[in-house]
Amino acid sequence: MENRWAETISDPLDECVYGSRLLGREPDLVLHGGGNTSVKVTVRDVTGSPVDVLYVKGSGWDLSSIERAGFAPLRLERLRELLTVPSLPDSGMMNELRCALLDASAPDPSVETLLHAVLPHRAVLHSHADAVITLTNLEKPRVEEVFGGRVVVIPYVMPGFKLAQLCAELFPRYVTYNTIGMVLMNHGLFTFGATTQEAYNRHVELVSLAEAHLSRLDFPAAATPPVAPVVLAGLRKQISDVAGSPMIVSRHTDRASMAFVARPDVTSVAAEGPATPDHVIRTKRVPLIGRDVSGYADDYRRYFADHARPGLTMLDPAPRVVLDPELGVLTAGRRAKDADIAFDIYAHTIGIITRADALGGYRALPASDLFDMEYWELEQAKLRLAGAPAEFTGEVALVTGAASGIGRACADALRARGASVIGLDLTPTDSTPDYLGLQVDVTDSQAVADALSVGVERFGGIDMIVASAGVFPGNTPIASLDASAWHHTMSVNASSIATLFAQVHPLLKLSPRGGRVVVVASKNVPAPGPGAAAYSASKAAVTQLARVAALEWAADNIRVNTVHPDAVFDTGLWTPEVLAQRAEHYGLTVAEYKRRNLLGTEVTSAAVGELVATLCSDTFACTTGAQVPIDGGNERVI
Repeated sequence: MENRWAETISDPLDECVYGSRLLGREPDLVLHGGGNTSVKVTVRDVTGSPVDVLYVKGSGWDLSSIERAGFAPLRLERLRELLTVPSLPDSGMMNELRCALLDASAPDPSVETLLHAVLPHRAVLHSHADAVITLTNLEKPRVEEVFGGRVVVIPYVMPGFKLAQLCAELFPRYVTYNTIGMVLMNHGLFTFGATTQEAYNRHVELVSLAEAHLSRLDFPAAATPPVAPVVLAGLRKQISDVAGSPMIVSRHTDRASMAFVARPDVTSVAAEGPATPDHVIRTKRVPLIGRDVSGYADDYRRYFADHARPGLTMLDPAPRVVLDPELGVLTAGRRAKDADIAFDIYAHTIGIITRADALGGYRALPASDLFDMEYWELEQAKLRLAGAPAEFTGEVALVTGAASGIGRACADALRARGASVIGLDLTPTDSTPDYLGLQVDVTDSQAVADALSVGVERFGGIDMIVASAGVFPGNTPIASLDASAWHHTMSVNASSIATLFAQVHPLLKLSPRGGRVVVVASKNVPAPGPGAAAYSASKAAVTQLARVAALEWAADNIRVNTVHPDAVFDTGLWTPEVLAQRAEHYGLTVAEYKRRNLLGTEVTSAAVGELVATLCSDTFACTTGAQVPIDGGNERVI
């Protein structure tokens, strides 16, 4: 492990913030909100009296980006008094921790706050270092062999009050002059010191010792066979059906993943369980090996029945990790971010299992301990407080013309309602966890097919299509029509959508909640104007295509509707110069021209995006084949 400390900081809390960020930015140490840190200082309270205070990482803060406000200040004397109580449920412990705060607006303290209070040192750092966890998950753990007398080793106990009590009993008994850390079996590493820098240096020292002991492995190359998008979409539908709600499913075919799923003993080694019990919240206890989703769900129900206490409600029994020799590693979650976190965790688990196996065998905690973590009362409370997810959570939309104008507004509206979006456009766009921007010419059928494959590998399937990409060739009388302009307009506005429909239909059939399609046409369909023959004809053609699709696809639970916008002026087509010219032509100001409709309202891209998103929602669950104007009211249309 590289020592990255490069600052001299006098304020103890600022130094703790700095050290916490260094720790949090090492993925081999801390993943997705894991780990915690603290520093003990003396402050004066409102009366001016000196108070010993523990500043500990607050719940919900990420170490990689934590700030001073992310640390909860607690009265240290009160924390140590709590450790004299014979027993305390974790929910009661969290209540007592909040009562010990000096600042009522501070975040909830870490569940391991009392453990930090147990340690007498001023600064404490805690991580889930892969190398250290590997040593604790061997069939014959090598913690003492590697660290000698530098650490106190604590047997596994679930985080919370019982763990703090155990550490309060064992740490003073076994600590020596040489002790610089504490290892919690199957959990992680604590280091401490008079300053955060000293605690960090000791963390580097111990993790480096563990890394040096582990073999440097080179994952053998493994083939990555191509997989038809419909195969992934079919598996995603099974997972979603078992989960009871749509799920995002991402495919991973990196070298390490493919080598792991190709192992002849993958079924047995993966069945051991996660590297540390915290991971069970994200990955479940074991992955699905192969594609028998219903069989996995049956096994999960038996696992719940074997370990459940009265009053517990079973979580959904769908897998979060799938291992398959052909597909690679698939991870599932209600959002793309959740699927990504599951993979980050399992990728580290693969490394831990592989290294542990090379050192004599991998051994995880028993199923009963993992169940206790999965159904921990504090985790259950978090789920109850989470609230209902957004309406399109777990669903995937493909939007053409997504880089600007109406297409971008549609993508934004769908994402705001929880959808993950695949955006196609000639203009490249940046991707985020819930948005995959692909540079694609929609008239190139092979490029579109490739984009569908990439999108389905990223998110698992497609539930919604918004056909928004289009061109307007300019005002040209029919007598002066240019053949190439006519064919290009028809190709983009109509033919490309017909090709897209043919390619995406098998995927929409596998949508967990039924497929939805919205075509962005034009007011020119019901009310064409002179000089727009190519545009009007192309939009009329795609409207007719949508009507036929509505007829043909209803039996597949796919609904197809069309919107007809008009005078949407906040798009690239309408420059300030063009707007001024058109307004002058009608003897109006620009503001008046924008509202030249019966309702006297301005039609924006965002308004069109909201309409499109609503057409995809359950509000229109009983509607297909409809044509909805969004034009402020047009006399010729009405």
